[in-house]
Amino acid sequence: MNELTAVNLSDKSLVEEGAKRIKWAESQMPVLMAIRDRFLKEKPFEGLRIAMCMHITTETAALIRTVSAGGAKIHVCASNPLSTQDDVVSYLNEVDHIPVFAKSGVDRETYYHHIDQSLAIAPHFVFDDGCDLVTRLHTEHKELLVNVKGGCEETTTGVVRLRRMAEAGQLLFPMIAVNDTDTKRMFDNRYGTGQSSLDAIMRATNILFAGKIVVVAGYGYCGKGVAQRAAGLGAQVIVTEIDPKKALDALMQGYRVMPMAHAASLGDVFITVTGNCSVLTDKHFLAMKDDAILANAGHFDVEVDVKGLRCLAVSSKRDIRHRTEQFNLPNGKNVYLVAEGRLVNLAAAEGHPASVMDMSFSDQALAAKWLVQNVNNLPAEVVDVPSEIDEEVASLKLKSTGVAIDTLTDQQLDYINSWDSGS
Repeated sequence: MNELTAVNLSDKSLVEEGAKRIKWAESQMPVLMAIRDRFLKEKPFEGLRIAMCMHITTETAALIRTVSAGGAKIHVCASNPLSTQDDVVSYLNEVDHIPVFAKSGVDRETYYHHIDQSLAIAPHFVFDDGCDLVTRLHTEHKELLVNVKGGCEETTTGVVRLRRMAEAGQLLFPMIAVNDTDTKRMFDNRYGTGQSSLDAIMRATNILFAGKIVVVAGYGYCGKGVAQRAAGLGAQVIVTEIDPKKALDALMQGYRVMPMAHAASLGDVFITVTGNCSVLTDKHFLAMKDDAILANAGHFDVEVDVKGLRCLAVSSKRDIRHRTEQFNLPNGKNVYLVAEGRLVNLAAAEGHPASVMDMSFSDQALAAKWLVQNVNNLPAEVVDVPSEIDEEVASLKLKSTGVAIDTLTDQQLDYINSWDSGS
């Protein structure tokens, strides 16, 4: 029944396009492909059932196919209804026969129904992207917890939620914080989010960033990437923050730093990337310039108060451009919302380049193998990825680009590992 339902979500006319796009993505992911070759021989997931809740993109398809090559039986659902690429769903369902319960643009009820269908596999392990699947498992499907041994979490938002669960004593199995590896945060979050978020806004609006004032809310790894790329395109960047250390870092990078209440009247483009709710609200909308553009690069659609914006607006027009909605405010000004306030880089474009996801998903694949091998010795809390995996992924990525680096000599190893050498 579950497989039939998944196939019913496919469109056979999209399979060929999905095949071409997945092949292209995999050609840009040499590290993950090397890991897939290892998994085909080692079969580290033989006999295991895995439920995955992730953005259904060509890059994710490469990970799904790699885990499948390792011997796992998989059910997949989407972690965001607007990021789902239907050609990828169709290819995985029709060609690889991996049940994928997802369709672009579904409503909230269907979104959670698809999560329920992915959990119907009674998983031994779970892969999550935002913690919705893990939360659903702990609240609506407690009967399945007896089977679950552990899982992996891919995002900053998901890791934050998991840590709160663990602190409250509610997390009942170990979850690997894949997001917290350097090869994920430093590259996927910074370079991936930075480039893909601006790419999405440009696809949606066709604006010129040069000369614009761009307000970036949040200066974590993702915010740093967005600010850096906006500045690189000639924009003036304002950063808003709640963390004094991050605010100071932004200031010393040359950005203006101020509260959102002050930035609201100055910005031409607003990009939220905080992981928190109500970053842009009515008081900010009313203070904005005419034709200000709003976009969210955080995981969930809570950073821009979209419901408040709809209530405040005198009128609105959907799809005046690709995934762009116009709101006419009571003061006579217009603001434009991209991608309904959802994760803009995936809802209005294709998400991160495959070459950067190569590292993130290689981390995920190797962390999953390590988890399977060590899960019986791990506590029910958020667990860091071993540094050896992070270093291996970085080394493999460098090797794939033809770049070599220095190694320590015996003398240097002795020196760095001693305490009495001095000057």
